[in-house]
Amino acid sequence: MDMANSNKPHGPLSGTRVIDWTMWQFGPVCSMMLADLGAEVIKVESLDGDHARQFHTVSGSSSSLPGGLNAYFESLNRQKKSLSLDLKSPSGQEIMRKLVGESDIFVQNFRKGVAERLGLGYDDLIKINPKLIYGAATGYGPNGPDSDKPAFAYTGEARSGSLWWAGPNDGNPYNLQSIADQISGIMLCNGILGALVNQKETGKGQKVDVSHLGSMMWLGGNRYGMALLTGNEPGGQERKSARNPLWNCYKCSDDDWIAFAMNQSDRYWPSFCEAIERPDLNENERYRDMGVRTENRVELIAKLDDVFISKPRAYWIQRMDSTEGIIWEKVQSIWDLPEDPQVVQNNYIINFEHPALGPVKYLQTPFQYSETPIETKLPAPELGQHTEEILTETLGYTWEDIANFQDQGTII
Repeated sequence: MDMANSNKPHGPLSGTRVIDWTMWQFGPVCSMMLADLGAEVIKVESLDGDHARQFHTVSGSSSSLPGGLNAYFESLNRQKKSLSLDLKSPSGQEIMRKLVGESDIFVQNFRKGVAERLGLGYDDLIKINPKLIYGAATGYGPNGPDSDKPAFAYTGEARSGSLWWAGPNDGNPYNLQSIADQISGIMLCNGILGALVNQKETGKGQKVDVSHLGSMMWLGGNRYGMALLTGNEPGGQERKSARNPLWNCYKCSDDDWIAFAMNQSDRYWPSFCEAIERPDLNENERYRDMGVRTENRVELIAKLDDVFISKPRAYWIQRMDSTEGIIWEKVQSIWDLPEDPQVVQNNYIINFEHPALGPVKYLQTPFQYSETPIETKLPAPELGQHTEEILTETLGYTWEDIANFQDQGTII
């Protein structure tokens, strides 16, 4: 088959089948990444569908799209097939078990105990398929007194200590807008890929558990690592009192912002003062080195604010580019990204012809492969769109079987 002309996604996971029994965001992020990598992802939904299909307002903004679609679901479920099943029925469970036997990976993000009650826990499915990789997306991990506690992104962000280091340093917790779902989905995908390598080597499957709590702690990164080693927690930084004025951003006269990232500030301070045409600041004893700049940071940042607000950003960009060694960048919004040449050249945002919506743009999973490049070929599926295809072509059911399943209310 000419894969270049096929609608099937292809990439390094081509030939791998994934059962995606997930909803909302955490699980679907993981399975969509696997789909982008070329896996065949079968999204198993209830007869009324993933609840995300009905989630038409996000953070106060409408996510409704023409044709009854919504952006929340569309942005998380492209490249997947939809199989709609009543998993509480014996025939629905039979279909799922048969599908497990024909698959490599199973992903679910239900509260602890839900999968087990339906016979879809790890211990149940590994008996059907000993090679199965079972990805579990959880709130707080598989062990401990709160392992069965209900959770969403915000509770994971709260429990992990993350609400204190994000946002302004004003003593109040900050709303991270579901970052936990995104990073946890990425982490679960990575965990599954590691298990897949082991599966290819040993022929054995295993369970991979990734939680909001653990993922958000990991996202704390060096901040958490240093705190655990030293006993000292790095404080938050407000822009107007940043400890290093060269690790900060400044507003220009056209209301655009410019950011600087020069951690070795003594090395860069003379050149920076030259670039902003203020050699007097370099000669001032109150700003001669990092130590005194930190002590006098509030007044220094106020002076730098006055400098940058005097000219448009394009002027400052020209000055920075003409001064050797300055590390700077534009502070952009999401609307700047589709025209950013780096974004365009690296396919971080792609153009896609959606069958219902017409030309749209998608974020692409940002993996670059030289030999097995990834592509977006398919939009998010309609509810149950591939049910008959999966039952007949993948599982070998007859059309008479399908009619019986419909009569029983197992499928739609």
